[in-house]
Amino acid sequence: MFSYIRLMNTKRIGIIGSGSWATAIAKIVTDNGFAINWWVRQANNIQYFQKRHHNPHYLRNAYFDVANIQFSDNISEVVKDADIIIIAVPSIHIEMSLATLDTNALKGKQVISAVKGVIPKMNLLLNQYLEQQFDFPLNDYFTLLGPSHAEEVAAEQLSYLTFSGVNTQDTQDIAICFKNEYINTLVNNDVFGVQYAGVAKNIYALGAGIAHGLEYGDNFLSVFIANAASEMKQLLKGVMKQTEGQFEKVNYSASVYLGDLLVTCYSLHSRNRTFGNMIGKGYSVRAAELEMNMVAEGYNACKCIMAINKDIGVQLPIVTAIYQILWEGADPATSFKEIEKILV
Repeated sequence: MFSYIRLMNTKRIGIIGSGSWATAIAKIVTDNGFAINWWVRQANNIQYFQKRHHNPHYLRNAYFDVANIQFSDNISEVVKDADIIIIAVPSIHIEMSLATLDTNALKGKQVISAVKGVIPKMNLLLNQYLEQQFDFPLNDYFTLLGPSHAEEVAAEQLSYLTFSGVNTQDTQDIAICFKNEYINTLVNNDVFGVQYAGVAKNIYALGAGIAHGLEYGDNFLSVFIANAASEMKQLLKGVMKQTEGQFEKVNYSASVYLGDLLVTCYSLHSRNRTFGNMIGKGYSVRAAELEMNMVAEGYNACKCIMAINKDIGVQLPIVTAIYQILWEGADPATSFKEIEKILV
């Protein structure tokens, strides 16, 4: 409790991003008594927020006391005035969002990643990108992952968040800032593994959506997800070996791994499942993107993981099949007939 009170009195929080997940996070920390600096890219959205007290585009039922929020469309100002910076933008927008920051802008800050993807083209996790561009140390980097959907957080339905960081005490200090009556927090040290799990589960959820669109039933879907969990575990073990981690100490049945995979594959809130469902029903990738008007991280993620796995070298038949459907024009029905043959 001492750490919580100390952080409440001394730490300033900045939030980068204004989508559904960023909005849910803002609700958590403001509900917990923090005043925040919030980067919202478009000035007209700030004006709407200040007048109506809710996000004009996402989670419109979540209302805020705007007296505790300093909005800005200048990301440099938000970063400068914050001690803890929460980055919650889609991975595809990371480079653009941080492009105007000075290379020393993050010095002495703590960064919490709420990003659930790999930065496309560069095939980097956020911490790797920050290290390259800002010489940012891993010791000051933390991850915030689910299983959790923004819609349920906004509705104050009990959710669990896992925070990962190299230093356990620092990670616990960060995590306790988010704990309240509708958020429980967990802590681990698997910084790389939880991020890759957050990437991979979106790919498998997209596949689950394709299966639903092809009119496979729940029986098949349960087998598909069980095999996806096994495949994801092999990927994460490969990541751990590559980063010299102790994969045998990781519980891959924990909520941040298996739990997040399950909710993303099954939930109707899942944008990746929804995107995949459209593909299974015959939509083109472009048509599905236009229909959703939201980013489905699994689309770019499968291309990134295919590239990253050239170095890791594990067998990923499900990821490969989904990649071929989305990026090489493979027929979804034919591809899933092949997937049927490998499921156990």
